[in-house]
Amino acid sequence: MEPHGCRECPSREGSSLPGERASSDLGQALSQILHHLTGLDSRRGKARNAALQDLSALIEATEGDELFGGSGTSLRGMPEMLGQVAKALEKYAAPPKEQGGGSDGHSEVAEKAAAVGLLFLKLLRKVGAAENSLVCPARKACLRLLAGPIYIFAVSHSLEQAWTSPRSQDVAGQVLAVLLQVTECASVAGFLHGENEDEKGRFTLIMGLLKPDLNKETWKNNPATKHVFSWTLQQVSRPWLNQHLERILPPSLLISDDYQTENKILGVHCLHHIVLNVPAADLLQYNRAQVVYHALFNHLYTPEHHLIQAVLLCLLDLFPVLEKGLHWKGDAARPTTHCDEVLQLILTHMEPEHRLLLRRTYARNLPAFVKRLGILTVRHLKRLQRVIIGYLEVYDGPEEEARLKILETLKLLMQYTWPRVSCRLVVLLKALLKLLCDVARDPSLTPEPIKSALLEEATDCLILLDHCSQGRVKVRDSLQLHSRQVSLSLGDSYD
Repeated sequence: MEPHGCRECPSREGSSLPGERASSDLGQALSQILHHLTGLDSRRGKARNAALQDLSALIEATEGDELFGGSGTSLRGMPEMLGQVAKALEKYAAPPKEQGGGSDGHSEVAEKAAAVGLLFLKLLRKVGAAENSLVCPARKACLRLLAGPIYIFAVSHSLEQAWTSPRSQDVAGQVLAVLLQVTECASVAGFLHGENEDEKGRFTLIMGLLKPDLNKETWKNNPATKHVFSWTLQQVSRPWLNQHLERILPPSLLISDDYQTENKILGVHCLHHIVLNVPAADLLQYNRAQVVYHALFNHLYTPEHHLIQAVLLCLLDLFPVLEKGLHWKGDAARPTTHCDEVLQLILTHMEPEHRLLLRRTYARNLPAFVKRLGILTVRHLKRLQRVIIGYLEVYDGPEEEARLKILETLKLLMQYTWPRVSCRLVVLLKALLKLLCDVARDPSLTPEPIKSALLEEATDCLILLDHCSQGRVKVRDSLQLHSRQVSLSLGDSYD
């Protein structure tokens, strides 16, 4: 049967294309398919569906050497054309711009993604089958141009998101697996930074493709872009990440500076990964670390516990970088640090805070700040005392996370600032005794393991308090069966 002309196939929606044609005819067919995928005509939906069907038939019917340029003079043009088609397919399957929190059109996006994923699978298998053929240079050129758009598509739809479905996630996952197989990479990290020192990797390529959609005006046009950027960033660690700092830091700051809490947290996670995986010298250059610090510090005024948790963890890892160049000279008082500044703000927020989730978040991170400052915690001793006493008085729910962390903070505080503890003996002793009474009188709300943990931590604090006050608190422990009973008596000076 004589093959159809390349001009006839795109004009008939749903028609299939023949397998044997000249390279010029194949290029013209791909050009027309590309036009239908990117066109703005009134029949765009139908034209695009027909273009997908034609492309599927074209991939199935065309041999690898002809698809990648064959032996003709169009060796360069065919890989470039396929790369443009891959970009158009990735854009076609991308989720639409977010509109007021609605989910309209998400099922349609998942259907498109599944269809495009099947096309990418056919194309990648065609590339893989040509591995040992005579068109190896053309295959490599084609794979280089296809890898970026296909990777972005696979990551956009393989993660669980509002616009994905189980089927689209499964297809996208298969696309990513086949892409790694065809590129001979054992992992996504190897795909991005290279499997060995001689291989360049594709991280720069991916960031280059994402860059137009990651500026201030465009980054919200495609809700998948920020997730692709974040997920890709976190696949690359030391020592490969620092060479890409100029590409990854601005988008991370941009995402973290959004008004939506979800985006703020995503951006902070990106910044945290950068802090952990870029050498301090690179972060200190051009004042980058200070820029990151101020961006994080401003988030501490937002009363969202998930965001506060992410910010505090990132700051704790950023402090060693910021304070790397600080050297104390014994002839003057030690300068205040960024950790001092953050702890002061945290304590200011902790005192009046009544929301349990925020109280737990602050209390959870307080021990790390005391450890970080060490003896310098004495600068904040008065405010820490008020916070500790206030938090020990309030029941925190069955898990008692806040009170357990506050007791841990108190133990560390007494270890680091023990010379200043004896003058606070009465206040701290009353707070601990009141806590013991509250726990003992609690009928059933708190599980027994939690009660035991509270009693044990409080008893450890009493023992430390006794040491810090030169034995003015008498503590006697006796184990009876499975419970721990503590008998306390004050010294003669407090009779």
